[in-house]
Amino acid sequence: MENVLLSAIPVEELKGMIAEAVNNELTKHLNPVNPQPTGNELLTRKEAAKILGISLPTLLDFTKSGKITGYRIGTRVRYKRSELEQSLKQIQSVKKKGGGYAGQ
Repeated sequence: MENVLLSAIPVEELKGMIAEAVNNELTKHLNPVNPQPTGNELLTRKEAAKILGISLPTLLDFTKSGKITGYRIGTRVRYKRSELEQSLKQIQSVKKKGGGYAGQ
């Protein structure tokens, strides 16, 4: 049988319509709206500590000593992703050398 739905739509045309509808729905759900975070994205303390691989008390110490810059917004502190990534590079290079943190 070549046609479906009482001979109204050819089988190949129906297959194409279904494939297109499925593809459109998958594209909506698989492509994030904002795939790349911007460098100025502000992160919470927990997010910042997770990125750096340190505890919250260590993050507080680094912030107080000026090794990492925190930005106060009202009663909360936020960190810029770009600055954290730069700090992370410094921390990793110091770990490879076996010394203390570069800002010490």
